Amino acid sequence: QVQLVESGGGLVQAGGSLRLSCAASGRPFSRYAMGWFRQAPGKEREFVAGISWSWSAGSTYYADSVKGRFTISRDNAKNTVYLQMNSLKPEDTAVYYCAATVVSHSTVVRTSSAEYDYWGQGTQVTVSS
Repeated sequence: QVQLVESGGGLVQAGGSLRLSCAASGRPFSRYAMGWFRQAPGKEREFVAGISWSWSAGSTYYADSVKGRFTISRDNAKNTVYLQMNSLKPEDTAVYYCAATVVSHSTVVRTSSAEYDYWGQGTQVTVSS
């Protein structure tokens, strides 16, 4: 089992920045591919960003809607994955979820919510116009 706890959400004006954190506990964090998803009211949960378990391999993937504005990173020594969000827009408003899944290769990134085994409780991000 892996427990995930997100933090860092809040209210920010359009154009501002937030940094989300996801702290993991339980099994060795370094063998899990990690992802960030979000869900706005009345909408499906959508993929935001993903990262492979080997940071040195440098495998990351982003949804087109956040590419160039968001950056996912991880610190395996701290069992934490981050989502740096810059140039925020009102349409980024959502509950953001951290997710983890075991993968067989260090460079694999998962983009589908169905491929993730563990989820955090979510953190609210609200961007005002």
